[in-house]
Amino acid sequence: MGLVEIHDLTKRYKELVALDHFNLSIEQGEIFGLLGPNGSGKTTAINCMLQLLTYDRGTIELFGEPMSPTRYDLKRRIGIVPQNMAVFETLSVHENIDYFCSLYVSNANRRKALVAEAIDFVDLGDYRKFRPRKLSGGLARRLNIACGIAHKPELIFFDEPTVAVDPQSRNAILEGIQRLNQEGSTVLYTSHYMEEVEQICTRIMILDHGQQLALGTNSELKGLVDIGEKVEIELATPDPSVVAAIQALQHVAGVSLEGNALKLTCLRGARGVGEILDLLHSSGVTYGRVYSEPPTLNDVFLAITGKELRD
Repeated sequence: MGLVEIHDLTKRYKELVALDHFNLSIEQGEIFGLLGPNGSGKTTAINCMLQLLTYDRGTIELFGEPMSPTRYDLKRRIGIVPQNMAVFETLSVHENIDYFCSLYVSNANRRKALVAEAIDFVDLGDYRKFRPRKLSGGLARRLNIACGIAHKPELIFFDEPTVAVDPQSRNAILEGIQRLNQEGSTVLYTSHYMEEVEQICTRIMILDHGQQLALGTNSELKGLVDIGEKVEIELATPDPSVVAAIQALQHVAGVSLEGNALKLTCLRGARGVGEILDLLHSSGVTYGRVYSEPPTLNDVFLAITGKELRD
């Protein structure tokens, strides 16, 4: 029995089926990635789990117990970091964190310690008296996280927590999530940044039209599609004649010429860069830089859904 268990969850908005007999199981200690294009059902699933939405059918269990709108004992064990900022502009950093922590922790001394720990955790000690509008985008996101995790929840929902933040703040947020996980929190994580999911998630589900399309570790998902390494070769001069010859090679799945850049996708398991370079050499084509990389999660997502994640 997982920490989160959802069975046959169905949610309709009139004619639109947002969740279609959706199933989900998250084990304690995971950082579970939930991926899908806009409108795939991710946020609807989270809101149903939190009992912020009613649903047509299905069961939801958290911590081995049936979840319902009045299960405040379960809700106290949950932290929520929403995509949109959820803080009070009239309160300082410290006051915001203290307020949200007070929703879960009534003991003043205990809460004082938790708030101080949360401020240190997100490195906002120098900004504790600042109002949110005075913070940069990255610092405001850290405040949003501190408000959601100050009460030390066992299960934390992160819904696109790094939207519109700088790379340094993004790295700090991701490292913070990993530390929370190491300290015992189970995490459900959604993002439109595939590299984040690859970096921190132990298992990943790809969701679309309210249904699971694929589930597994990063490497398991990559094994589901026949995509191998991607190769880019810088030609001295564009030569469209080589495209058809390379496309005819058995291990090449696709090839295109973009300016002077010859871009290829190989089939999974193929190691054919040498054969491609031999073909260019025999055709009298001069080339420079050769770049090769393994398939990414974004490649897998596009192959499975037919959509770019940033739709």
